[in-house]
Amino acid sequence: MRISQQIFPRPVALITSVNKNGKPNVMTTSFIMPVSFSPKILAISVSSSRYTFLNLKEVKEFVVNVCSEELKEVAMICGSYSGKETDKFELAELEIEKAKKVKPPLIKNCPISLECKIVFMKEFGDHWLIVGEVVEEHIRKKDFKPLFHVSGDKFSL
Repeated sequence: MRISQQIFPRPVALITSVNKNGKPNVMTTSFIMPVSFSPKILAISVSSSRYTFLNLKEVKEFVVNVCSEELKEVAMICGSYSGKETDKFELAELEIEKAKKVKPPLIKNCPISLECKIVFMKEFGDHWLIVGEVVEEHIRKKDFKPLFHVSGDKFSL
């Protein structure tokens, strides 16, 4: 049994990143956690096989876009395709906007977007721990029901 099937539910977020040429990508994750209140620091875990990981190595910035339960289908789309071959922004009909302090875009469909600069990266087993300091936050909606991931295509609302 995978650890993701043993520790659940986990909040779902859409991580946006860009490559060195500025091409954006989005991926779904539920491997996310707060690390510090002040300064605000959070961590995500990403497999080195992911296209997003290559972007994070090239441009040490990302945006955490927190998903509400209405974004379940969007989360499924962004977690089911690779950004190498697919424009997931178009496929999932995501509305993006320019970030204030980082290169990756914000997703306007999400109630919260957190612009982050990477302060630490280290490999642990089959994933990399990516720690980012929140340098700007966008709160579009405070009262929402978050989307939680159980495992595979199972979500908890």
